[in-house]
Order: sequence, then C-alpha cells, then structure tokens
Amino acid sequence: MSSPRDETWEVGVYVISVAAQLSGLHPQTLRQYDRLGLVSPGRTSGRGRRYSARDIERLREVARLSQEEGVNLAGIKRILDLENANDQLRNRIADLEAELAFVTAALREKTSEATSPNYRRVNLPAVYEPPPSAVVVWRRETRRPGPDLPR
Repeated sequence: MSSPRDETWEVGVYVISVAAQLSGLHPQTLRQYDRLGLVSPGRTSGRGRRYSARDIERLREVARLSQEEGVNLAGIKRILDLENANDQLRNRIADLEAELAFVTAALREKTSEATSPNYRRVNLPAVYEPPPSAVVVWRRETRRPGPDLPR
C-alpha cells in the first residue's frame, strides 16, 4: 500500500462516483465499506462523502484481499487495523531513533568537552536544600481489645 504522498493524499477530493471508478468498485460497495469501517472518507457540510488518495488505495487493497485472496470483510478489517497499528509503531520507532541519535550526539559533545584540556570544573553551591525530615512519634495503644478484636 504505497503511493506518492502529495497534497491530496489525506484530503478528501473525490466524490463517490469518481472514487468508485478509481477503485474499480460499485458506489454502493463504497457505502457499505464506509458503514463497516473499512474506509472512512471525509464529509462535506452536506454529509456527502469525499474520498482521498489514501482512501482510494485502501479501497483497492480491500478489493484485492476480497477478490484475489478470498478474505471475508471481518478479516480484511482486522488485517487493515493491524497494518495501521504496525505503521504507527514504525513511525514511533523512527521518532525514538531520531531522538536517541540527537541525545547520543549531544552526550558525545558534552563528553568531548569534559575531556578537553581547556575544560574547567566549577563547584557551585546547592540552590535547593531539602527541609529537615519530619519526626513521627508512634505510641502503642494501651486499651485492651474488645470482644470483636483479636488478642
């Protein structure tokens, strides 16, 4: 499911008849897929469906899985949901790898500064001093336990 990502990738620009032609499906099939949650087109103020390039690609994938692979609609929904979750995880990993690379570079820079002959350590006074610990006095209760309390 790869396609060039331009300005119309996420923007709903195609009416249902055009989307049906581009995907090779009947408009009623597109409505059914929308009801089942297989595709979620954008809506106009009058509630008309507007399909994006991503929606068209997803419709083609649904048709391929259904017609060529023989997967039922519930299975297709599960496959697409798992693919979306996988894409989100890949994006998160890429973000974390970029952040790790940045932190690693900054740490290397700091380490090289600290080992440089021109680096001078300065001991600064503590700005924050924690308050003294609170003392709690505990006294054993001297009452005798009643009939409902264990001895």
